[in-house]
Amino acid sequence: MAKQTKALIATLKRALKASGRTYADVAQALALSEASVKRLFSTHQLSLDRLDEICQLIGMEISDLVKQMDEDAGRIERLTVEQEREIATDLTLLLITVCVLNRWTLEEILRVHQLDQHTCIQKLARLDRLQIIDLLPKNRIKLKVAPNFNWIENGPIQQFFQQRIAAEYFSTRFQGDDESLIVLNGMLSKSSNQAFQRRMQRLAREFEEFNREDVALEFEQRHGATVIIAIRGWRYGLFKGLE
Repeated sequence: MAKQTKALIATLKRALKASGRTYADVAQALALSEASVKRLFSTHQLSLDRLDEICQLIGMEISDLVKQMDEDAGRIERLTVEQEREIATDLTLLLITVCVLNRWTLEEILRVHQLDQHTCIQKLARLDRLQIIDLLPKNRIKLKVAPNFNWIENGPIQQFFQQRIAAEYFSTRFQGDDESLIVLNGMLSKSSNQAFQRRMQRLAREFEEFNREDVALEFEQRHGATVIIAIRGWRYGLFKGLE
């Protein structure tokens, strides 16, 4: 029961974000302080009455929330190595995979990329067989991945991007309004390095939350963005001869 309660509250938090509601909005609706609301969510101590009030705030019934939780439970968090390898060896399939992971429709894929409809539908059918999507009637796409879906660390997809795209990614001067490059160099203890890596993971989760929230916007208001967050022990090759 505790596990199901935790999953239900996690689903509620995602629903709140999708509707643009904050803890402050919930606090006002429940006549509580924002700190009290955060404590209720973190300890999973929401009563049915309060759960119902929050659902009403975002125009949902508790039954809708349970249904959404059940749908999320059936979604995949990660592909197998074989699935990733199949996608990585087919450039068109990889392109369409990235598009559907960003909630593009078939019409949007065809509008932006030079692909014929028959080829695109064939690739979508392969993604259906790989259980990444359900290809529904009239070629509608239902994504089957979980909100925390991610590529395998150092798996076929990550290796592909590292080998094929790194040089192109860094070919800009990062001076545009939608660009930014920060290069830091310092000396950290092992504990500080690990603490910084945890913050990097939180930042990555924030990016995914923005990505999910912006799905509600019109397609023309959304623009592709690729973020690389990295830290490593490294001495500049430039100075190797001086060591």
